[in-house]
Amino acid sequence: MAAGRGTRFKAGVRKQYVALCGRPVLGYVMRVLATSAVVDRVVLVVPAGEEGYCRELFGGPKVCAVVAGGDRRLDSVFRGLVALVPPPEIVVVHDGVRPLVREEYLAEVVRVAREAGAATLAVPVKDTIKVVDGSGCVVRTLPREELWQVQTPQAFRYEVLLTAHSLARREGCDATDDAVLVERTGQVVRVVRGDYSNIKITTEEDLLLAEMLLRRGAGCGGP
Repeated sequence: MAAGRGTRFKAGVRKQYVALCGRPVLGYVMRVLATSAVVDRVVLVVPAGEEGYCRELFGGPKVCAVVAGGDRRLDSVFRGLVALVPPPEIVVVHDGVRPLVREEYLAEVVRVAREAGAATLAVPVKDTIKVVDGSGCVVRTLPREELWQVQTPQAFRYEVLLTAHSLARREGCDATDDAVLVERTGQVVRVVRGDYSNIKITTEEDLLLAEMLLRRGAGCGGP
Protein backbone atom coordinates (compact mmCIF):
# COMPACT_ATOMS: atom_id res chain seq x y z
CA MET A 1 0.00 0.00 0.00
CA ALA A 2 1.82 3.11 -1.27
CA ALA A 3 -1.02 5.28 -2.56
CA GLY A 4 -1.06 7.75 0.34
CA ARG A 5 -0.92 11.48 -0.27
CA GLY A 6 1.23 12.14 2.79
CA THR A 7 -0.57 15.36 3.79
CA ARG A 8 1.08 15.41 7.23
CA PHE A 9 4.54 15.14 5.72
CA LYS A 10 6.00 18.52 4.76
CA ALA A 11 9.12 17.53 2.80
CA GLY A 12 7.67 18.48 -0.61
CA VAL A 13 7.74 14.86 -1.81
CA ARG A 14 5.44 11.95 -1.01
CA LYS A 15 6.73 10.18 2.07
CA GLN A 16 6.93 6.79 0.30
CA TYR A 17 9.52 8.31 -2.06
CA VAL A 18 11.52 10.40 0.40
CA ALA A 19 15.15 9.37 0.88
CA LEU A 20 15.95 7.36 4.00
CA CYS A 21 19.68 6.73 4.36
CA GLY A 22 20.05 7.11 0.61
CA ARG A 23 17.15 4.88 -0.48
CA PRO A 24 13.43 5.68 -0.95
CA VAL A 25 11.31 4.64 2.03
CA LEU A 26 9.28 2.32 -0.18
CA GLY A 27 12.49 0.76 -1.48
CA TYR A 28 13.17 -0.82 1.92
CA VAL A 29 9.75 -2.47 1.92
CA MET A 30 10.14 -3.75 -1.62
CA ARG A 31 13.54 -5.23 -0.78
CA VAL A 32 12.08 -7.27 2.06
CA LEU A 33 9.19 -8.48 -0.11
CA ALA A 34 11.55 -9.35 -2.96
CA THR A 35 13.67 -11.60 -0.75
CA SER A 36 10.93 -13.04 1.48
CA ALA A 37 10.43 -16.79 1.32
CA VAL A 38 6.69 -16.41 2.08
CA VAL A 39 5.89 -13.84 -0.64
CA ASP A 40 5.23 -15.12 -4.16
CA ARG A 41 3.68 -12.05 -5.82
CA VAL A 42 3.46 -8.34 -5.06
CA VAL A 43 0.78 -5.88 -6.11
CA LEU A 44 2.01 -2.33 -5.64
CA VAL A 45 -0.80 0.20 -5.11
CA VAL A 46 0.37 3.74 -5.85
CA PRO A 47 -1.04 7.23 -6.49
CA ALA A 48 -2.96 7.52 -9.76
CA GLY A 49 -0.71 8.65 -12.58
CA GLU A 50 2.47 7.34 -10.95
CA GLU A 51 2.17 3.70 -11.98
CA GLY A 52 4.89 3.89 -14.63
CA TYR A 53 7.27 5.76 -12.36
CA CYS A 54 6.81 3.21 -9.57
CA ARG A 55 7.14 0.20 -11.87
CA GLU A 56 10.43 1.58 -13.16
CA LEU A 57 11.74 2.44 -9.71
CA PHE A 58 10.38 -0.44 -7.62
CA GLY A 59 9.47 -3.19 -10.09
CA GLY A 60 11.02 -6.64 -9.92
CA PRO A 61 10.33 -10.29 -10.72
CA LYS A 62 7.70 -10.59 -7.97
CA VAL A 63 5.77 -7.44 -8.91
CA CYS A 64 2.80 -8.81 -10.84
CA ALA A 65 0.87 -5.53 -11.01
CA VAL A 66 1.17 -1.83 -10.27
CA VAL A 67 -2.28 -0.29 -9.83
CA ALA A 68 -3.66 3.15 -9.03
CA GLY A 69 -5.11 3.64 -5.56
CA GLY A 70 -8.48 5.17 -4.77
CA ASP A 71 -9.69 8.09 -2.70
CA ARG A 72 -9.75 6.04 0.49
CA ARG A 73 -7.43 3.39 1.86
CA LEU A 74 -10.30 0.92 1.69
CA ASP A 75 -10.68 1.57 -2.05
CA SER A 76 -6.95 1.20 -2.63
CA VAL A 77 -6.73 -2.14 -0.84
CA PHE A 78 -9.75 -3.45 -2.75
CA ARG A 79 -8.11 -2.52 -6.06
CA GLY A 80 -5.01 -4.40 -4.98
CA LEU A 81 -7.06 -7.45 -4.03
CA VAL A 82 -8.86 -7.74 -7.36
CA ALA A 83 -5.54 -7.36 -9.19
CA LEU A 84 -4.39 -10.67 -7.70
CA VAL A 85 -5.26 -13.12 -10.47
CA PRO A 86 -5.45 -15.95 -9.72
CA PRO A 87 -6.22 -15.23 -6.06
CA PRO A 88 -3.76 -16.61 -3.50
CA GLU A 89 -4.54 -18.62 -0.39
CA ILE A 90 -3.11 -15.90 1.87
CA VAL A 91 -2.90 -12.18 1.17
CA VAL A 92 -0.69 -9.78 3.13
CA VAL A 93 -1.34 -6.05 3.38
CA HIS A 94 1.60 -3.84 4.34
CA ASP A 95 2.08 -0.09 4.54
CA GLY A 96 4.62 1.19 2.04
CA VAL A 97 5.82 3.66 4.66
CA ARG A 98 6.80 1.04 7.26
CA PRO A 99 10.35 0.55 5.98
CA LEU A 100 11.72 -1.36 8.98
CA VAL A 101 9.53 -4.44 8.60
CA ARG A 102 11.42 -7.66 9.37
CA GLU A 103 11.15 -10.89 7.42
CA GLU A 104 10.57 -12.97 10.55
CA TYR A 105 7.45 -10.98 11.48
CA LEU A 106 6.14 -11.16 7.93
CA ALA A 107 6.56 -14.93 7.98
CA GLU A 108 4.85 -15.22 11.37
CA VAL A 109 1.71 -13.28 10.44
CA VAL A 110 1.40 -15.43 7.33
CA ARG A 111 1.75 -18.59 9.43
CA VAL A 112 -0.90 -17.45 11.92
CA ALA A 113 -3.29 -16.29 9.20
CA ARG A 114 -3.02 -19.65 7.48
CA GLU A 115 -3.92 -21.25 10.81
CA ALA A 116 -6.57 -18.83 12.11
CA GLY A 117 -7.81 -16.92 9.07
CA ALA A 118 -6.58 -13.47 10.06
CA ALA A 119 -3.59 -11.98 11.87
CA THR A 120 -2.07 -8.60 12.54
CA LEU A 121 1.25 -7.46 13.89
CA ALA A 122 0.91 -5.30 17.01
CA VAL A 123 2.78 -4.15 20.11
CA PRO A 124 1.48 -3.38 23.61
CA VAL A 125 0.99 0.33 24.23
CA LYS A 126 3.53 1.93 26.54
CA ASP A 127 1.55 4.95 27.66
CA THR A 128 -1.65 5.38 29.63
CA ILE A 129 -4.52 6.06 27.20
CA LYS A 130 -7.45 8.32 28.14
CA VAL A 131 -10.72 8.97 26.33
CA VAL A 132 -11.29 12.73 26.09
CA ASP A 133 -14.52 14.51 25.11
CA GLY A 134 -14.95 17.46 22.76
CA SER A 135 -14.38 19.98 25.55
CA GLY A 136 -11.00 18.50 26.48
CA CYS A 137 -12.16 16.67 29.61
CA VAL A 138 -11.18 13.08 30.45
CA VAL A 139 -14.13 10.72 30.12
CA ARG A 140 -12.34 7.58 31.24
CA THR A 141 -8.96 5.88 31.37
CA LEU A 142 -8.58 2.70 29.37
CA PRO A 143 -6.90 -0.39 30.89
CA ARG A 144 -3.41 -0.34 29.40
CA GLU A 145 -2.90 -4.09 29.71
CA GLU A 146 -5.69 -4.63 27.15
CA LEU A 147 -4.45 -2.11 24.59
CA TRP A 148 -2.22 -2.89 21.61
CA GLN A 149 -0.88 -0.59 18.92
CA VAL A 150 -1.65 -2.19 15.58
CA GLN A 151 0.97 -2.34 12.83
CA THR A 152 1.32 -3.98 9.46
CA PRO A 153 1.87 -6.47 7.93
CA GLN A 154 -1.59 -7.92 8.36
CA ALA A 155 -2.37 -11.27 6.75
CA PHE A 156 -5.66 -12.95 5.88
CA ARG A 157 -7.09 -15.82 3.94
CA TYR A 158 -7.91 -14.18 0.64
CA GLU A 159 -11.63 -14.94 0.75
CA VAL A 160 -11.85 -13.59 4.32
CA LEU A 161 -10.44 -10.20 3.34
CA LEU A 162 -12.34 -9.99 0.05
CA THR A 163 -15.63 -10.73 1.84
CA ALA A 164 -14.86 -8.07 4.46
CA HIS A 165 -14.10 -5.45 1.82
CA SER A 166 -17.15 -6.33 -0.25
CA LEU A 167 -19.37 -5.95 2.83
CA ALA A 168 -17.79 -2.62 3.76
CA ARG A 169 -18.30 -1.28 0.23
CA ARG A 170 -21.97 -2.33 0.20
CA GLU A 171 -22.58 -0.70 3.58
CA GLY A 172 -20.57 2.44 2.82
CA CYS A 173 -18.28 2.13 5.83
CA ASP A 174 -14.60 3.06 6.08
CA ALA A 175 -11.69 1.97 8.26
CA THR A 176 -8.06 2.80 8.93
CA ASP A 177 -6.92 -0.81 8.70
CA ASP A 178 -8.09 -4.08 7.21
CA ALA A 179 -8.38 -5.95 10.50
CA VAL A 180 -11.29 -3.68 11.49
CA LEU A 181 -13.21 -4.69 8.38
CA VAL A 182 -12.54 -8.36 9.02
CA GLU A 183 -13.62 -8.03 12.66
CA ARG A 184 -16.98 -6.66 11.47
CA THR A 185 -17.70 -9.98 9.74
CA GLY A 186 -17.25 -11.92 12.99
CA GLN A 187 -13.89 -13.38 12.02
CA VAL A 188 -11.40 -13.50 14.89
CA VAL A 189 -8.15 -11.65 14.23
CA ARG A 190 -5.11 -13.05 16.01
CA VAL A 191 -2.41 -10.71 17.28
CA VAL A 192 1.25 -11.42 16.60
CA ARG A 193 3.57 -9.45 18.83
CA GLY A 194 5.81 -7.25 16.72
CA ASP A 195 8.64 -4.82 17.31
CA TYR A 196 8.56 -1.17 18.36
CA SER A 197 11.07 -0.37 15.62
CA ASN A 198 8.46 -1.18 12.95
CA ILE A 199 7.41 2.46 12.77
CA LYS A 200 5.21 4.17 10.21
CA ILE A 201 6.69 7.25 8.55
CA THR A 202 4.07 9.94 9.06
CA THR A 203 6.05 13.03 10.08
CA GLU A 204 9.59 14.34 9.67
CA GLU A 205 10.28 13.19 13.23
CA ASP A 206 9.44 9.62 12.24
CA LEU A 207 11.95 9.86 9.40
CA LEU A 208 14.67 10.96 11.80
CA LEU A 209 13.84 8.07 14.13
CA ALA A 210 13.93 5.60 11.23
CA GLU A 211 17.35 6.91 10.20
CA MET A 212 18.64 6.39 13.73
CA LEU A 213 17.23 2.86 13.87
CA LEU A 214 18.73 1.97 10.50
CA ARG A 215 22.14 3.24 11.53
CA ARG A 216 21.86 1.02 14.61
CA GLY A 217 21.06 -1.93 12.34
CA ALA A 218 17.34 -2.28 13.11
CA GLY A 219 15.14 -3.55 10.30
CA CYS A 220 15.93 -4.48 6.69
CA GLY A 221 19.47 -5.46 7.54
CA GLY A 222 20.67 -1.88 7.90
CA PRO A 223 21.18 0.85 5.28
